[in-house]
Amino acid sequence: MSNSPTPGAAATAAPPTAQRSMGDLVRASVSGWLGTALEFMDYQLYSLAAALVFSQLFFDADNPGMAVVLAMATYGVGYVARPVGAFFFARIGDRVGRRKVLFYTILLMGAATTLIGFLPTYEQVGLLAPILLVVLRLAQGFGAGAEISGAGVMLSEYAPNNRRGIIASLVALGTNCGTLFASAVWAILLAVMLEADVIEWGWRIPFIGSAVIMVFALWVRFNLKESPVFEERTDVVDGKALSRDEMVQLATATNDIRTLESLKRKPIKAVAVAFLLRFGQAGNSGLVQTYLISFITITLAVSKEVGPEVVIVSSLLGFITIPLVGILGDTFGRRRMYIIMSALSLVLIVPTLLLINTAETLWIFVGYAIVHNISVLGLASMENISIPEIFGARNRYTLTAMVREIAAIIATGIGPVVAAAWVSAATGSIVPIMVLMGLFTAAALIGAIWAPEWTGRDLTDPRAAM
Repeated sequence: MSNSPTPGAAATAAPPTAQRSMGDLVRASVSGWLGTALEFMDYQLYSLAAALVFSQLFFDADNPGMAVVLAMATYGVGYVARPVGAFFFARIGDRVGRRKVLFYTILLMGAATTLIGFLPTYEQVGLLAPILLVVLRLAQGFGAGAEISGAGVMLSEYAPNNRRGIIASLVALGTNCGTLFASAVWAILLAVMLEADVIEWGWRIPFIGSAVIMVFALWVRFNLKESPVFEERTDVVDGKALSRDEMVQLATATNDIRTLESLKRKPIKAVAVAFLLRFGQAGNSGLVQTYLISFITITLAVSKEVGPEVVIVSSLLGFITIPLVGILGDTFGRRRMYIIMSALSLVLIVPTLLLINTAETLWIFVGYAIVHNISVLGLASMENISIPEIFGARNRYTLTAMVREIAAIIATGIGPVVAAAWVSAATGSIVPIMVLMGLFTAAALIGAIWAPEWTGRDLTDPRAAM
């Protein structure tokens, strides 16, 4: 019987010998933050455009209800390509390193978003308009599929063991910054331009302008060093991972028990737990940050300026929520914080959505800020470090990216479409949103309860945490 340490949180070890300076850590943090900010800016630009104007620009305006459903469906199309991109890029990232992959993912993702700003409309070219939009959404999703996963993996492998949560929360802050920036741009456009001008040409400005952030992010990543954990892996020789047969030979010759165990044991429970955690957060994100804005604008018939403004206010509050949850996860353990945050979310779903359903501006702001920060941002703060921590070093990027994106295509890609159709069938009732959010949140709670604690484990361990 092996005397090797268990793969869970108790399997701590000395930091990798391939050390990085504080400057390297800062660059990695900025790189992760920028890439994630760009990804979520891109998606928030689209989600707000889908809720506010795309149903009029790219689909038949004679049926407004169906146009909204189709606009939400096009939003979901981006998630179809994400698992494919995750598999393609993340496998390369596990074989040759994280840095190279993160350079190309942000290039593809950013270029697709910029090109959306140059698309012709349905009135100009008919069905070709939504077809081109779908093509660019697929390209955007293909690049984004490995972006946030790679940023989370890179930061988790750079960060000191007892500060992973707060440092990796920078990835979640990137999502918040991207969401905030996109919402602010839309709020400004709607405030300073006539609605007719926004629909005519103003909607193109934020998509084309996103190219500036993409160029800066590319420059930062070009100067980024490789993850120290990747360089420390026993199966990496001359910057490239060995094949399975080569790993078996090397591990047998060196009596590397951990690697041999990782090759024999399938991480089924680790995948299931990570999937449930991601499914819960992703589902809530799709409903709150995408469909709920459309519900407020169209179903509740609130002024179009309110949607972007509530997202801005809530995102500003997220600058407190996200790092605070990251610190608490480092202090008390991420499993415990997942249980607390998910349980709190379940309790608050109904009252917060009832506040929004009043259609009173003040209560919309209050209800949205609470549900967004607890059910979306709080869980996202822990997710970006938890999933990489759960998996072993040898296939961390691949499993992290695949779990994240498969859960997302089911939850975030389909959720807004189901919500839109269900609310329409229920003649504008908010109850379907409550039910869907309850199901998503319960999934995250079940995953956390089922898992052993994984916080602070040795990331050079090739085995999964459970």
